[in-house]
Amino acid sequence: MSFSSLPLEAPLVDTHAHLYTLDMPLNANAWHKPPRDATVEHYLSVLDTHGVQFAVLAAASIYGDYNDYHIRACRRHARLRTTIIAHPQLDMYTLERMKADGVVGIRLQWRNVEERPDLTSVEYQRLLRRVADLNWHVHVHDDSHRLPETIRLLEQAGVRLVIDHFGRPNEQHGLAAPGFQAVLQSVDRGNTWVKLSAGFRLPSENFARECAAELLKSAGPERLLWGSDWPFAAFENRVSYADTISAFTRWIPDKHARRKIAGETALKLYFS
Repeated sequence: MSFSSLPLEAPLVDTHAHLYTLDMPLNANAWHKPPRDATVEHYLSVLDTHGVQFAVLAAASIYGDYNDYHIRACRRHARLRTTIIAHPQLDMYTLERMKADGVVGIRLQWRNVEERPDLTSVEYQRLLRRVADLNWHVHVHDDSHRLPETIRLLEQAGVRLVIDHFGRPNEQHGLAAPGFQAVLQSVDRGNTWVKLSAGFRLPSENFARECAAELLKSAGPERLLWGSDWPFAAFENRVSYADTISAFTRWIPDKHARRKIAGETALKLYFS
């Protein structure tokens, strides 16, 4: 694919969305119960309406390691990739088959999880080694105060990192928060990307802009990604897809930087 041939504002690569149907088995401790289906057909129609050509699905923690629907969607649609929630006992043969079906990484969704699994355990060390061997990444969503240790342990394992939702900094500590600073330092070390996604989950629009500006200054567009977080779990009736694209233009006013973030950087990381 020639990146130089892409139009200035498109295609956008949406690097964060979820798919599910109401008849899928929810986890017993699911933090949210969706009000309606979010099917692959509906999502693709949303992408087409807004001129988005490619997308990366994020494993939804409310369904645990039931990754089936995402994987089947990727088998059917070459424009899609996905992460999975992986049981640490998954064998390499299974993971290789998943890679052939469009899986690009594992998701650690630990925000609001009281106790994080032990990343130094034999089981997780084996899983992380397999992730590195597959040239996948670890997609991390953790509470900001816990991110410094999470990042340290994952970097020690030698995997590539993608941090969700700006790193979820809190407004009380602002940009100086240890978790946000740990994200910036990890990007500087060269094996981490950060998603500018779900700004509506941050305390305010102004805070999201401040975080985006600092990330752009420190990381540059080569280490940033854009994601919609469709279908906006727990915000289903308050956010539209167009809202998320508009927010992105406010966070990153320079159109050339947006083109890099939502086009070239994402395509290289997920589709090359």
